[in-house]
Amino acid sequence: MSRIGKKPVAIPSGVTVEVKGSTVKVQGSKGEMNFTFLPCVTVKVEGSEVIVERDDNQDNASAVHGLTRQLISNMIQGVSQGFEKRLEIIGVGYKAQAKGKTLALSLGFSHPVNYPVPAGIEITQEEKNQNILIIRGVDKQLVGQTAAVIRSMRPPEPYKGKGVRYVGEAVRRKAGKAAAAKGSA
Repeated sequence: MSRIGKKPVAIPSGVTVEVKGSTVKVQGSKGEMNFTFLPCVTVKVEGSEVIVERDDNQDNASAVHGLTRQLISNMIQGVSQGFEKRLEIIGVGYKAQAKGKTLALSLGFSHPVNYPVPAGIEITQEEKNQNILIIRGVDKQLVGQTAAVIRSMRPPEPYKGKGVRYVGEAVRRKAGKAAAAKGSA
């Protein structure tokens, strides 16, 4: 049995969950999400809990059991609280500016990089520190993917640490050529 799949998912107040056929629809204050699950599992709403059960004991059903339960849990958390990722832009002249549905990034290239913000994602800048981007949305996968795409435009480099990184991410630093030359002399 899947240990994650066996746990029921609590439905907080203000969130409604409907199961029709093989589709789960979750509505909350932040938005609405749909998910189509595989036929080897069964999803039921009992009281204020969502219960995911599998039909047989095959390996595929065991994997899908826990996955389905966690995806439904993420949907419920997304429509009630939302998800957030924070990115920090470090470097002289490196900056970002959110303009409507476009994020303009200056990352040391000869041209600005314009990133179209996907539907369902909101990108803002922190009030105190304009070099911190806050990416919010109801879909955990889309929030994480958006943050990863922005970070991949200029990942942090190991010598000076310049680039785009997650807030709190530790970047391993390397000694430059000058430090290596002093040690060998």
